[in-house]
Amino acid sequence: MKKENWVKTLLSAASFCKFKLIFSTLFAIISVFSGLVPYLGVYKILYLFLNERPDMHEVLFWSLICFFGYFIKLLFHGISTLLSHISAYTILEELRLRIAENMMQAPLGRILSETSGKLKDVVVDRVETIELPLAHLIPEGISNFLLPVAALIYLFSIDFRMALSAIVTVPIAAVAIVIVMRNFNEKYKDYMEANNYVNSVMVEYIEGIEVIKAFSQGEASYEKYVKAITSFKDYTLEWFKSTWKPMNFVSTVLPSSLFGTLPMGMYLYYKGNIDLAQFAICLILSLGIITPLMWFTTAVNDIKAIEYALHGVSEFLNLEKLPDSNETVMLKHHDLQLKNVSFSYDGKQKVLNNLNIKIPEGSFYALVGPSGGGKSTVARLIARFWDVLSGSITIGGVNIKEIPLNELNGMISFVTQDNFLFDCSLLENIRLGNPNATDKEVYKAAKLAQCEEFINNLPNGYNTTAGEAGGRLSGGERQRIAIARAMLKNAPIVILDEATAFTDTENEDKIQASISALTKGKTLIIIAHRLSTIKNADKIVVLKDGKIEQSGKQQELLNSCKLYKEMWQRHIGAKNWAAGKGREYV
Repeated sequence: MKKENWVKTLLSAASFCKFKLIFSTLFAIISVFSGLVPYLGVYKILYLFLNERPDMHEVLFWSLICFFGYFIKLLFHGISTLLSHISAYTILEELRLRIAENMMQAPLGRILSETSGKLKDVVVDRVETIELPLAHLIPEGISNFLLPVAALIYLFSIDFRMALSAIVTVPIAAVAIVIVMRNFNEKYKDYMEANNYVNSVMVEYIEGIEVIKAFSQGEASYEKYVKAITSFKDYTLEWFKSTWKPMNFVSTVLPSSLFGTLPMGMYLYYKGNIDLAQFAICLILSLGIITPLMWFTTAVNDIKAIEYALHGVSEFLNLEKLPDSNETVMLKHHDLQLKNVSFSYDGKQKVLNNLNIKIPEGSFYALVGPSGGGKSTVARLIARFWDVLSGSITIGGVNIKEIPLNELNGMISFVTQDNFLFDCSLLENIRLGNPNATDKEVYKAAKLAQCEEFINNLPNGYNTTAGEAGGRLSGGERQRIAIARAMLKNAPIVILDEATAFTDTENEDKIQASISALTKGKTLIIIAHRLSTIKNADKIVVLKDGKIEQSGKQQELLNSCKLYKEMWQRHIGAKNWAAGKGREYV
């Protein structure tokens, strides 16, 4: 995907606060020119003392002018900075909202293919890096650009030779800056990649510390952690050391404007081209010209940080949207059919190849087979996490591409083995299935999903918070909450993708009862490794390498499908072992 120009991305996000940015710029300009007023006042006071007998009233008048100019400078600089900070946070908000909106409109499978670490890095970290430089670029950038320009114009009005002598150190320092900048882009890119790598190693080490300790891998993992940090430190120091000499040279030479203005001013004063007051103000202004220019040596890095961050988020700002229909569709039934469906995740290797499955409304179908056979892919294509590569999927005879996404989402309840719970009460987690449901309806769904027993044993019952990502509950408990949520949704099509994976043997019957309650009168599609949970299915479809190996009822497959019979025998063997009947094999 071609990345959008970062400046265009920034301006687009800034469109919501363009008037704040305009006024921030205007006030910054006023602040700059107000900052020149004290220089004028100082010149007038010097002139009074050096060229004529000073009148204290005039001295007081120009002193007040200096104070007033400096006050206006601070006031408008403060307002400009305030507006620029508000604008910066508005831009951050707009970027994050746009990313979230684009992710909502993109194929869900595209988002699920990204790691949570990368999404967090983009939405939180990279966007956040924009704020600090962006908030200061306008007031400080304008001030540090216009102030030297205005001062230089003033010096030209006194004597062009004084103006030129004031900037005599600029071209000398520029040579050193060019030397530093010749490979800046490459170095900065390598620096950020090294930074991202060390961050990922740190997160991996912290998140996996339980596994590391359990398998006595602490020393090896810690060594990887140390090497990553040491490598990043070495690279950073090497880069910084390569710039220290030229940057120290710049910091020393660039502010040394007196080397030009002092001898030139003495010569012009001796020749009578300038008076003593002009000589003094030229020296003061020459010092005021160079100091703001030093800001640009650090601003380059800030601008690069914005560019890098915006290039990082551009991928998510330009996500391809899943085509949506705006026309409401009236379905007479919910028969589900896959016609010649093929699909590939990478556009090259097909994971499904000309698949044909017809699922009548109200039936119970199961998809089984070896890992990688395409079972979960089928389920996710039905829910339109992705669009098919070729062929079609229809509900009630209507292609799901022609059904508005909101309507399609309302038709399907999708329960997976990795069920996410929000860090709010269990009551509200279940109510997500139907935000308009009453507490009584939530309690009923929880009871049918076999949740009531463990919820009542919690300290605050239904008001107990689930913890971050449901961390306070076991895997089986999270699954039952997800099933209760699906019950409350009451969708006509229910897809369970390994939804009983974390269920222990003792609770398997309870889960089966809850699934029966959930799917009564509905179309049910189950993807399962626990074959005992789907033995009563109306039809079991055995998938292997993206194709249908065979389909039929349980007994038919045991009699005629070698692959299914082997899977069933392995399942029964594992189940007996788990029940304590496998001691004879020890």
